[in-house]
Amino acid sequence: MIKKTLNQNTKYVRQLIKIVEPNFNFGSKPINRFDLDKNAQVETSLDKSKKLKHLEERINAIENCKLKDFSKNLVMGDGNINSPIMIVGENPGELEDIDNTPFLGEAGALLDKMLLAINIKRKKIYTTYSINFRSPEDRKPTSQEIKRYSIFLKDHISIIDPKIIILLGSTAMEALTGLTNKISDERGKWKEIIIKNKSFIVIISFSPSYLIRFPENKKYSWIDLKKIRQKVEKLKIEI
Repeated sequence: MIKKTLNQNTKYVRQLIKIVEPNFNFGSKPINRFDLDKNAQVETSLDKSKKLKHLEERINAIENCKLKDFSKNLVMGDGNINSPIMIVGENPGELEDIDNTPFLGEAGALLDKMLLAINIKRKKIYTTYSINFRSPEDRKPTSQEIKRYSIFLKDHISIIDPKIIILLGSTAMEALTGLTNKISDERGKWKEIIIKNKSFIVIISFSPSYLIRFPENKKYSWIDLKKIRQKVEKLKIEI
């Protein structure tokens, strides 16, 4: 009679796995890593959507604000919430306020062309504003208003967690960097900001609405766009 040898190591490993992870399953069928990644992306999207909804509720709860009282809608954001690129504009205009969507009309059409010039489709990125409400008579928001809403903007960025942030216009520049000098002195320069102990890279450029009023500055925006394309390629960002 031959006594069958028991592999004690295998026995102990299985017992250990049951203790550490009771739902672990042994099987010969290979694990589909694509499905795991896809499920992780879905869970991330659901988590971000929940956080964005909570942030929107916080912004809507703000009191004693002329911008909110004047506006029809809160304009939160649009596009792919998992995008590695986030565009932050100034604040909504009349069309955006009515439709509750960022960058519409002539300015939106120009933004689309600008992005397509560097092979980026707007639907694949995420767009928002530094201030979520329209200003009376479309005036520039005050420094006090910018500072008040910058708290929400920074939370917004933390949720989206982009690899590149593009700031369009002086309001966006001031909200995120604190700079109040001429945008022409700061545009086209890569900067680093820290939000909640995490570093983000940003670049400043002219807003589409400004370029419509002053088209002679489009040549500078084109220089900025090429820098963005170069950074996308350098960081190997898929977009």
